[in-house]
Amino acid sequence: MKLRSFIAYILVMLAIVWSISSTSIATNPEPQPTDLAGESLRSLAAKRDFLIGTAVQPQPLQDEPTYREVVAREFNIIIPENHTKFSRLHPERDRYDFTQADAIVQFAKEHDIKVIGHALAWFHALPRWVVEGNFSREELMEILHDHIQTVVDHYRGQIYAWDVVNEPVEANGSLRETIWYKTIGPEYIDLALRWTREADPDTLLYINDYAEGLNSKSQSFYNLAKELRQRGAPLDAVGFQTHVGFLSADNSEEVAENMKRYAELGLEVMITEMDVPIDQFSGTPEEQLEAQAKMYQDFLKVCLDASNCNTLVMWGFTDRHTWLTGFTGSKDPLIFDKSYQPKPAYHAMWEELKKTE
Repeated sequence: MKLRSFIAYILVMLAIVWSISSTSIATNPEPQPTDLAGESLRSLAAKRDFLIGTAVQPQPLQDEPTYREVVAREFNIIIPENHTKFSRLHPERDRYDFTQADAIVQFAKEHDIKVIGHALAWFHALPRWVVEGNFSREELMEILHDHIQTVVDHYRGQIYAWDVVNEPVEANGSLRETIWYKTIGPEYIDLALRWTREADPDTLLYINDYAEGLNSKSQSFYNLAKELRQRGAPLDAVGFQTHVGFLSADNSEEVAENMKRYAELGLEVMITEMDVPIDQFSGTPEEQLEAQAKMYQDFLKVCLDASNCNTLVMWGFTDRHTWLTGFTGSKDPLIFDKSYQPKPAYHAMWEELKKTE
């Protein structure tokens, strides 16, 4: 009897555990983003021939099924967040490593997603062999030429646009004194554009900076773009980074005015790295989320309304993976939360795209 009672007790307890587990699974399923009327940002953007995108990281793309699912469903253009930068692709003078960037490009191919390359010439993300090499002008020109030709040729026909020169202008409006500028001279920008065009005649070429509003920096960035066009440099577009609350403009009306003058130069404008941390806003958490949503919606509307802007890319899409956590400590800057649930910012962008079908 004691054995039978013990077995009965075990069976009862197993039944209770199963019941609790079943209820937990039913009421707390694995987080999945909400499907709004069967339409995604990507499907709505496609109706306007608009590109909506995100920067992506290789590790969650490989390891997190939900990350992959959201990227494939919601976006039609992506940027490798770090893995087409100089130091990742060209860690040693005589060695290139395309492994992780290739995996991102392959994922994009499989899901009919365009890819932006970022960034061929920048003062950050350089390997020590470049920074500490003490190269002559001729040697550094050869290094930059080899890097651009090798990388762009490797991805020829696979990259929609290249960020050729990233952040060439200082906050005070002067050209940034990077290793390229100080060693080669200001002509490094023209050379980089020309070498990129030679390596892939069909990709869109742009220069990129946080020069979105109307100030001395944005004026110098505009002047640079204008001079490049006048000199016949192969420049197709400019990128507005749009890290709102961190260096970038937060006035969408100024951004709209700035876009107009690039249209007069025959240049496209791309919003390339947008994120909006909530801790720059006052109020309750709910009010901060609503302010964030309005900022995303306003910038999307500016781009949709402009004659020369058809691309908005965010620097990530989930607060689970954002560069700002380790860089500035800023909070929750993206349109999905850490559990891949859409935030008010997602819904605001969805509604803005829905209005313009």
